[in-house]
Amino acid sequence: MTSLSARYRSHTCEGLRKTDVGSTARLSGWVHRVRDHGGVLFVDLRDHYGVTQVVADSDSAAFKTIESLRAEWVIRIDGEVKARSAETVNENLPTGEIEVYAREIEVLSKAEQLPLPVFDEPEYPEDIRLKYRFLDLRRETLHHNIMQRTRIIADMRKRMGESGFTEFSTPILTASSPEGARDFLVPSRLHHGEFYALPQAPQQYKQLVMMSGFDKYFQIAPCFRDEDPRADRLPGEFYQLDLEMSFVEQDDVLNTMEPVITEVFEEFADGRKVSKDWPRIPYKEAIRKYGTDKPDLRNPIVMQDVSEHFRGSGFKIFAEMLEKDAKVEVWAIPVKGAGSRKACDRMNSWAQSEGQPGMGYIFWRELDGNFEAAGPIAKNIGPERSEAMRQQLGLELGDAVFFAAGDPAKFADFAGSARQKAGEDNGLIDENAFEFCWIVDFPFYEWDEENKKVEFSHNPFSMPKGGMEALESQDPLTIDAMQYDMVCNGYEIASGGIRNHLPETMVKAFEIAGLSKDTVEERFGGLYRAFQYGAPPHGGMAAGVDRIVMLLCGVKNLREITMFPMNQQAVDLLMGAPGNVEPAQLTELGLRLMPKPE
Repeated sequence: MTSLSARYRSHTCEGLRKTDVGSTARLSGWVHRVRDHGGVLFVDLRDHYGVTQVVADSDSAAFKTIESLRAEWVIRIDGEVKARSAETVNENLPTGEIEVYAREIEVLSKAEQLPLPVFDEPEYPEDIRLKYRFLDLRRETLHHNIMQRTRIIADMRKRMGESGFTEFSTPILTASSPEGARDFLVPSRLHHGEFYALPQAPQQYKQLVMMSGFDKYFQIAPCFRDEDPRADRLPGEFYQLDLEMSFVEQDDVLNTMEPVITEVFEEFADGRKVSKDWPRIPYKEAIRKYGTDKPDLRNPIVMQDVSEHFRGSGFKIFAEMLEKDAKVEVWAIPVKGAGSRKACDRMNSWAQSEGQPGMGYIFWRELDGNFEAAGPIAKNIGPERSEAMRQQLGLELGDAVFFAAGDPAKFADFAGSARQKAGEDNGLIDENAFEFCWIVDFPFYEWDEENKKVEFSHNPFSMPKGGMEALESQDPLTIDAMQYDMVCNGYEIASGGIRNHLPETMVKAFEIAGLSKDTVEERFGGLYRAFQYGAPPHGGMAAGVDRIVMLLCGVKNLREITMFPMNQQAVDLLMGAPGNVEPAQLTELGLRLMPKPE
């Protein structure tokens, strides 16, 4: 007999096996469900580790109490471990070969009527799930996802350590940063009228770590951005695998991190394919082929320019557009297996739902043993042009091509969405695979049409390709940056760059974006000063922990892998944040609230 000296349990609810048959066990946990089989009661008892079936018949001293149990009561059970009969073995449970015959029961805590069911995990309104998140987290799937998140982060830490990185913690209260989003500001009690900011990223600090003579830094870093939420971005805070390396070029960073991320995915892929081929795709090429700088390479569709097939053709809409404006191009979206009127009509209807007038197409069918190009566009451009296009695109019977036309800068995003929609609708995307790539050579600057000025298009601390010479002699909008993004299955999961470590180059880069040397010294004084005293060439990146976990857990929303998230309105329904504070607190901080705008 097993000793029951422990107050609450001798085993967890996952710990008993057939080898324990005949022993006595003490278990504690939550009542998952109770079943009454005509005078025999079955309780599925659940804790963090698993589930054990508890049995009581009318002869058991615990029977009457078990009859009164309700879902999510917390109980302690003492009982004898027995083997299940062959026909009642549950192969889906580690404890499925045994059950515990209850001899004694103690109710440790009762539960009121549940606002959210835990057993069977039915769909439930998100506001209820978030308000009662502690119940939601008891559900098996979400509980597993949170534990998987912990394991993934631990694996990241291990692999970074094995790659020679050291973990350092950087400050949470810091200065405002030009990361592109709004800062969360923290008023200073000691310095009225002045504010700290929560870090959007540890960008300047990790560069200062390199200035300080450390070589390879990493951190699982909390980051705070006051931006609108969406499914793949939580409001308020998120976590990233932040890293920086000294004396490196771009290839050094990419070659270091490819195996780390590949191995993390392989560890948690659970049978899904993890590609080891990481193509490095220039930004302009990514837009040209995929319509996005976050291409899903599981989708085999590659867009092509087919403008010449329409120039001077009988399809007047495209022909006249091409003749009137040199910027106009016609892009083809070739789709295997979409060669039916139904599939083409579906894409046309989708385009209209996206605010487009429609979507032109050609599909190929068999006529008298030959290819026939079908659809209104094919009739207008004729068989020779249609066949030349088919040859260029490598299409066969039963395939189709869809078209987007105009200024690519204006329609590329729509074309990329159409490519993805066509891939999904026609079953071309392998849902059990992870495909990676690097997007490189991002534009350093972009034109801000609203303010009529040049601004940084990505990270302002990156080195421009060509350095000072490029900044002094090139049109700013033609300069590429030493910046790169890591993409997996259509998600940007990391972003980084080789840093601009030369003070005069840094000042020039910010001057082009409209910030004076004095402003640079004021806003980035710590970093700027550090560059005056021997700065090593350095670079790094930051990988989104939340997005990586989301991909590995196979969910579409970050709330499914986060313990206590806010809702879409950036409200913490569980804790009631944001909330009001006492007037005395505002006075102490030297603050006064303005009336809310009507």
